[in-house]
Amino acid sequence: MLTKTVNQKHSYKPDYQIGIGVMTGTSLDGVDLCLCRFGEKSFDILAFECSAFPKVLHEKLSQASRLSALEFFELENEYSLFLAREIKRFDEFYENRAKFVGIHGQTIFHNPNFGLTTQMLNGAIVAAHANLITVCDFRRNDLALGGQGAPLVPIGDSDLFSEYSACLNLGGFANISRDQNSTRIAFDICPVNFVLNHFSKKLSKSFDDGGKMAKSGRLVTPSLDELNALDFYQYSPPKSLGREWIEEFIFPILESLNPFDALRTFTEHASIQIANSLPNKGHTLVTGGGTYNTFLISLITEKVGSENLIVPENKLIEGKEALIFAYLAKLRLESKINVLRSVTGASKDSCSGAVYFP
Repeated sequence: MLTKTVNQKHSYKPDYQIGIGVMTGTSLDGVDLCLCRFGEKSFDILAFECSAFPKVLHEKLSQASRLSALEFFELENEYSLFLAREIKRFDEFYENRAKFVGIHGQTIFHNPNFGLTTQMLNGAIVAAHANLITVCDFRRNDLALGGQGAPLVPIGDSDLFSEYSACLNLGGFANISRDQNSTRIAFDICPVNFVLNHFSKKLSKSFDDGGKMAKSGRLVTPSLDELNALDFYQYSPPKSLGREWIEEFIFPILESLNPFDALRTFTEHASIQIANSLPNKGHTLVTGGGTYNTFLISLITEKVGSENLIVPENKLIEGKEALIFAYLAKLRLESKINVLRSVTGASKDSCSGAVYFP
């Protein structure tokens, strides 16, 4: 007697509750690693640390945009192997083991007007050496759909930090995410640490600690006016910035100034552009390394009022972007939307990110 076999679909779903988020920003101030547990639209940061780059690797990454193609891919492998080792060490140290890792990668080029963006990372190397499902390369799918490929964090802001009117990140660039007419919008506001670190290095410092050097400088009003008059600030969202824009428009205005005066003038400029971008009411969550620049924060609060800015505990100040890249990876693995057209200007929302299995 012949029997008919019926194929049944398994109801098992992979557990993507616990993951690691990894962020290395344009300012190259370290590798943020965040171990997270997620609910439906909730999170718990189980562990966070910022790991420094080895000095030689840091120097190579700072020059990556000038490399030949072969040198670029050699460096990409070196950077990816370093990240894989850091992720594996971080994951094995804690009892709550991750199922996946979401990684932003190191931005080397970002020029969305030409459909170009490069976040350096070999995801296959990370997956193989860290032994974790690896999600990366979140931007290029959005560019292919006509978007800016940035910012990427707003869906995390909307889902995980909905109690705030806006989320402001002060990193290499300042960017903001907020609701407008029941739609999430976000955009890059202006450079911050990328420029401040550049002039700090001229004074033999890797960054301007607390904004002390800027505070001691002189405000150069003609240069400030020239910065504030740049066309980018007149554009409506979606809009995003990259290193190329800074080198073309910001540095030529400031390079002739004394570094102290350049720091003072640019910090004032950043505070003006940031204050102009904040919502008129409600609370704004402020995170990112620039939050520790007390001089910059004081200039912003002079313009908008201290009651409007909410500065959280340190692990969220430093770890929020890494947390959200873990969340973006979780959504990608669950085949859910993780990049919003209302933010990037793409033709549609998308589920973006390349996935590598160990």
